[in-house]
Amino acid sequence: MIELDAIEKRFGEAVILKDVSITIPEGSVTALVGPSGGGKSTLLRCINLLEIPTSGSIRIGTESLAFAPGRKPGWADIQKIRRQTGMVFQNFQLFPHQTALGNVMEGLLTVLKWPRDKAEARARELLAKVDMAHKADAWPATLSGGQQQRVAIARALAPSPRVLLCDEPTSALDPELSAEVVEVLGKLASEGTTMVMATHDLRLASRIANNVVFLEAGKVVESGKAAELFANPQHERTRRFISSIHAAQVLEQNP
Repeated sequence: MIELDAIEKRFGEAVILKDVSITIPEGSVTALVGPSGGGKSTLLRCINLLEIPTSGSIRIGTESLAFAPGRKPGWADIQKIRRQTGMVFQNFQLFPHQTALGNVMEGLLTVLKWPRDKAEARARELLAKVDMAHKADAWPATLSGGQQQRVAIARALAPSPRVLLCDEPTSALDPELSAEVVEVLGKLASEGTTMVMATHDLRLASRIANNVVFLEAGKVVESGKAAELFANPQHERTRRFISSIHAAQVLEQNP
């Protein structure tokens, strides 16, 4: 489904990702975990080419693209990859001048040029899927953080992407609102939606992910099946990270 081969990302002399190679099967959920600054979000943004890798290659389905220093891929090639992905951002990024319904319809109308009635039907279907049908006419400013994120998920799903990319989808939310988003993502996972998520929320990762990739300093330290890696990590650095995050989240729930 998705193959990343020897991905490297540099900003000047700073190496953000180094020789990252992972395979993500169709219908699976892969969680990218690790300390802040480890490269999770950058790797996620490289998949849909919001960040252009310095070198390496990406394949999504039948489309592939190779990168080399000093050589920027053409716009048409970037779009072939990007249009197969949907992106859910940490801070929602809803259009404030559009209702929930308008946010979900926008890409279908302006990018895909769908007829308005078809776009509205699709948008209402997706708002119902994320339990937001009753807020179709609400403005983003009147919605809670959890509600805004659910609208953002519906918007990302609107063009039927092959993979949904989630960048810290619960980190801007308190535990109660986070639970709403985890429930929706869990529902999508059970329906076979292919997802890759960068997250420090181990409750989210352990509940939803099939596979986990632990990144630190831009390198893959350990990867494997989620249940096995969380229960019995093989690398000492992974064990320390899981223990520290678990303790922090227990304190968050029981201050």
